[in-house]
Amino acid sequence: RSLATPDKVTVTLDGMEMLDPCWLKPDSIETERILTVLDETMTKLELSSLIPCIIDSLDRFADVLGPEITINLVEHQKLSNEMEQLLASSEEADTVRAEERRGCLCLLEQRLKCSVRNVLRLLLTNPSLCQALKHEAWAREPSAEAFIKAFEEFKNFMLERLLTSPREEEEKVQFMEDISLQIKKNTEAITALQADLAAAIRTREEEIHKKDNMIKDLKTSIQELIKDCKASIQQIKKKGEEQQEEELRASQAKCATLQEDVQELGAQLHSLVLEHRASELALRKRKRRVEAEIVNWIQKYDTDMGEKQAEYEEVHAAYTKEKTVVSLLTEKHTMLLQEYSQIEEERRIQQEKEEQALKELATKTRAAIRIQAFWRGYLVRSFFKSKRKKKKDKGKGKKAKK
Repeated sequence: RSLATPDKVTVTLDGMEMLDPCWLKPDSIETERILTVLDETMTKLELSSLIPCIIDSLDRFADVLGPEITINLVEHQKLSNEMEQLLASSEEADTVRAEERRGCLCLLEQRLKCSVRNVLRLLLTNPSLCQALKHEAWAREPSAEAFIKAFEEFKNFMLERLLTSPREEEEKVQFMEDISLQIKKNTEAITALQADLAAAIRTREEEIHKKDNMIKDLKTSIQELIKDCKASIQQIKKKGEEQQEEELRASQAKCATLQEDVQELGAQLHSLVLEHRASELALRKRKRRVEAEIVNWIQKYDTDMGEKQAEYEEVHAAYTKEKTVVSLLTEKHTMLLQEYSQIEEERRIQQEKEEQALKELATKTRAAIRIQAFWRGYLVRSFFKSKRKKKKDKGKGKKAKK
């Protein structure tokens, strides 16, 4: 049975597109403003849930966050620690100072809220930093994750409500009524199918009852067959016993022939043992001769090695003397090398001093030449200046006489 017609399938698809917020677009400034507020709130929620994770990794992000954000985060961490300590102490304290602790708690709560607002304000002024922090693999707390997910669902619900027109609302209601009608029809079809299934089950049970009767008949036939098999087994067993007796007599005759073969093989073994003993005696004599030759070779080796040992000791004594002489020469060479290095260093220092003196002399010479040239120029200028003054004085005297 077909549970849905093509027309109803088309209605269902249109309805699903109508319910999907991705198909909707804002059509008024108020709607856009509300959606902007929801998006900003979502961003602030995500950033505020990341603040504990950022504080835990503050050393790693100090250069990226900057000094101002870092200082505010440190202050926020201090306030959070104070809040935790105050909550822990309020659980253990008596009821006498409960009001005082409640006032401190309210004040600390206000300061903590202001701290969160300041941190969010500083973070939101740097969009690139916010995106980098969001892309980090943070592990949010389950409660924060659940709250963000619930707020996202609320935002989608508000988006759907804001962007749904009255006409679309009526279409949605009609669509839900069509779905209810379709569910009712499907329920009736399922009831009919369940009745057909019950009838099929009853038919199946009748067939199973017939098969049970057939199985009983087969069991009785099997029992009769077992009785016939027992009789045939007894006959086969009797024939097997007779055949076993015949084979026993044949095996006894075969054992007698094998016993004769064993005796013949024993005589052959005795003769082979005598032959092998004679060959063993010859081999033992050869072994003694070889052992005597080995002893002689060992003695000769010992004498040769003694001579070689004496020669080695003489050579070793000469090598020890030469080694002491070489060590003395090496020490002397080391001393001479140190003296040579010291002399070379003194020569180098003396040469550097001479070069430095020559440089200073050249510098002084150039300075003296420049001073002398300046002084000569000064004398020449002074001489010519005095001459000009005299000429001017003479010219003034002549004019006065006139």
